[in-house]
Amino acid sequence: MSEFLGMPAPPPRPGTSRAPAARDLDARVAGLRSGREPYVLATVVRAQRPTSAKAGDRAVVLPDGTIEGFVGGVCATGTVRAQSLRLLSAGGTTLLRITPEQAAPHEEEGLVAVGQPCLSGGTLEIFLEAVLPPALVRVHGDGPIARALAAVGTAMGCNVDTGAGPLADDTTAVLVASHGVGEEPVLREALRRGVPYVGLIASRRRGAAVLAGLEGGERVHAPAGLDIGARTPGEVAVSVYAEIIALH
Repeated sequence: MSEFLGMPAPPPRPGTSRAPAARDLDARVAGLRSGREPYVLATVVRAQRPTSAKAGDRAVVLPDGTIEGFVGGVCATGTVRAQSLRLLSAGGTTLLRITPEQAAPHEEEGLVAVGQPCLSGGTLEIFLEAVLPPALVRVHGDGPIARALAAVGTAMGCNVDTGAGPLADDTTAVLVASHGVGEEPVLREALRRGVPYVGLIASRRRGAAVLAGLEGGERVHAPAGLDIGARTPGEVAVSVYAEIIALH
């Protein structure tokens, strides 16, 4: 109303924002995805009056608790924030049911039901989906095994980086398959940056020789991959990702 009277609108409460248009929220989601930032997408799937939200209302919840969009009033917002932050730590999805009854929270597979007596009397069901960035894998090399590592990683839904620039902070794995070309600098940077999985495609003897003078070399998986009798480049790639899955 204040906008129509020529007065500036009051600022949003801390940690929230005014409900953006649908395309603005879509653009925000696209930006979060491209920036590899985790978030929860909250969508109202059912609203039993009286409620301030309606089915189809959406918001994104960021790791710092900021909510952008609209999925209900202050009581609903607080519950959505709390449940979203829980979900961000584990991933997955859940249906959040907020009712006016003063009942103890109830949880079962795929559902969290919470009573909120300060609601106006309606019931909200909000679908929460944690969207975590896919694993980021750096593949060093351009031979058949390196190409297979890139192809298999992409098929698994990983973000595969075959560039030569600095490693991104959230790199999940560095896979070195360059057959002796430029191996040590890449391995050294991966170890210095604390990359969770560092693998070297090499025979056991050559791998030991490469890692002998490398500080932290004991953290490198060499030869990389589970021992499944892999022979072809594709089989080697499968064995490496199988080891990454098993360890992480």
